[in-house]
Amino acid sequence: MHYTLFIRCLAEFIGTAIMVALGNGSVANVELKGTKGYHGGWVLIGFRYGIGVMIPALMFATISGAQINPAMTIAQAVVGNFPWAEVLPYVIAQTLGAIVGQLTVVLAYKPYYDKTTDAEAILGTFSTIDAADSKLNGFLNEFIGTFLLVLGAVFMTADKLDPRADFLGLGFLVMCLVVSFGGPTGPALNPARDIGPRLLHALWPFKYKGSSQFEYSWVPIVAPIAGAIAATVLYQAFL
Repeated sequence: MHYTLFIRCLAEFIGTAIMVALGNGSVANVELKGTKGYHGGWVLIGFRYGIGVMIPALMFATISGAQINPAMTIAQAVVGNFPWAEVLPYVIAQTLGAIVGQLTVVLAYKPYYDKTTDAEAILGTFSTIDAADSKLNGFLNEFIGTFLLVLGAVFMTADKLDPRADFLGLGFLVMCLVVSFGGPTGPALNPARDIGPRLLHALWPFKYKGSSQFEYSWVPIVAPIAGAIAATVLYQAFL
């Protein structure tokens, strides 16, 4: 069945919102003072982020492709598998979805944001952080992680035999990547997942608000796009 561009963008919007709400909701549960999951650990975040990607993929793959990631959308266009005319609408829908998904986290956890005095912990529930003060390290981290994510995704979904099994595998891949490569920055692997919530952080009047670190924000945009393009180009060599 062919869906209109509006319906497909709506699916990308909702799918990205769900991913960010579930993923960053798990970060808020672990990082914000007084929550039931406070100091629950990074494995908890990795598990929930994997589920956060898997659920919208299962929901919307047959409608929009469930790309829910501008890096994937752009990379598919680069190799000719997605029309360039639809890239901007998809990216806008994904970014707006990320903002709305993050807004649900802020509203749900507002009392705990008010209790948390660590400004960097608050920012970490929104976007990635340059913890080592190294944009190069952050770039490499995001490039490698997104390269592995996209390479895994395009190979796992190539056979078209059982998309449900494919997306279960994708969820486990995201879990593994967050746990394995999440240490340096709390990886974005997705430009919308970082810049959308970061914009909301800049606008929201938190009680203990720190910097939104926009000087670092280009890294989780450029590096995932570069990693995704490299992965899709490599995949073409197997066709």
